[in-house]
Amino acid sequence: MAKIASFGAYIPLFRLSRQEMANAWGVPAVPGERSVANADEDSLTMAVAAGSDCLAGIDLSTIDGVFFATTTAPYDEKQCAGVIAAALDLRTDINTADFTGSLRAATTALRAAADAVDSGSARSILVVAADCRLGEPESMWEQLLGDGAGAVLIAKQGPATLRGFNSTAGEQVGAWRRSEDRYVRSFEAKAETRYGYLQSAVQAGKTVLDKESVDPGDLAKAVITAGDPRSQGAVAGSLGVDGGKLQDSLFMSVGNPGVPLVLMMLAGALEQAKAGDKLLVINNGDGADAFLVELAEDFAPAAGRKALTGHLLQKRNLPSYTAYASFRKLMKREDIDPRGSAVTYWRDVNIVLRFHGGRCTNCGAVLYPIPRVCEECATKDQIEEIKLAKTGSVYTFTLDHLEAGKYVNVPVPRLVLDLEGGGRVFLSMTDGDPQEVEIGMSAEIVFRCLHEGSSFHNYYWKCRPVPEAIS
Repeated sequence: MAKIASFGAYIPLFRLSRQEMANAWGVPAVPGERSVANADEDSLTMAVAAGSDCLAGIDLSTIDGVFFATTTAPYDEKQCAGVIAAALDLRTDINTADFTGSLRAATTALRAAADAVDSGSARSILVVAADCRLGEPESMWEQLLGDGAGAVLIAKQGPATLRGFNSTAGEQVGAWRRSEDRYVRSFEAKAETRYGYLQSAVQAGKTVLDKESVDPGDLAKAVITAGDPRSQGAVAGSLGVDGGKLQDSLFMSVGNPGVPLVLMMLAGALEQAKAGDKLLVINNGDGADAFLVELAEDFAPAAGRKALTGHLLQKRNLPSYTAYASFRKLMKREDIDPRGSAVTYWRDVNIVLRFHGGRCTNCGAVLYPIPRVCEECATKDQIEEIKLAKTGSVYTFTLDHLEAGKYVNVPVPRLVLDLEGGGRVFLSMTDGDPQEVEIGMSAEIVFRCLHEGSSFHNYYWKCRPVPEAIS
């Protein structure tokens, strides 16, 4: 049976108090805060971050597929899973697929991955999910949503076994968004919860428990996605699951990120799970999916994996609602369209997406981008392609007040980094305070959207200060 070999998550660094959002419009505030993706982040870049977290310590050559689940893909017609695979520097002879159209897309992708592994068509498949949904300004949706990503690695071998998959189909009137809509829509919340969410979630969960002959009291955790804690508690009560065993729904700290919520919650549960634990997972959206996760052994810690807890402990508060509005482009401005080149993008994919550099076989110098002639010893065509490290320290920097042809009051830091293991790169900084940049500062390299030239999403690498955990 298919196993979970690893897990990961990603939460953007920025948070915004819901009270701050409410004050901007003079409306009541929902308690807590929500996560906010930076202006250069989208569902694809967050999926790369979660996938990288999940694959910490994993041999990348063993990955046979990437399945990406989202309702906010940056493209309507272009596969995103292939871009994610390239940014994660995976093999090219793998299966890639996008899953969308429902908040159940993550568990649909997970089940497809499990079926592929069970059938023998793949050794392991990375399932990543991410969303960056918009609520209409001044609405409760604006406060309730959040941004994030989650990932699991489904494989033949792993500490946790997947059991008892069950799905309940249901045409329920719930949250929706048409292709021409920018914001999430909904009708009457109570009716949607009672006649849509509760019925399908309880039915799917009960079927799995009965099929696998598992008593609710034997569960260590219940991972039940919900739009609010009360609804989650109602499903647990109907199934006879003790409320103390409910996995945190992230309502107070992140909000509802949509598709990735189930994988983010599952990552949080697996961080704490022990050998012998049984977890019930229920994911809702136009019906419901449910399955059991049973641990034969503990998950070993992986160097470099922050998982859910690590990302929750790293955050910066946005100073105002206007900063959020700027990130989400709610304030319309005339855009400058930097020209892009599809030929250059294709030619330099290993440099641009996979972040490969070159090493001179004559003198050993590490160079980026990959040249024909070594700048250290002038040897020609003796450069071997290598993977570069994603961490380094600041060699020098400048604070640039010109961005996309406009003067900006808050300067954009441009950093020259010395990478661990060799190599020097020049990158823009994100997720940091320009006034805190200094020589020798540690930085990590992150995948972001650089610009949208020629009506095309141009992804590239930026750097950010290594976030400090909030004690």
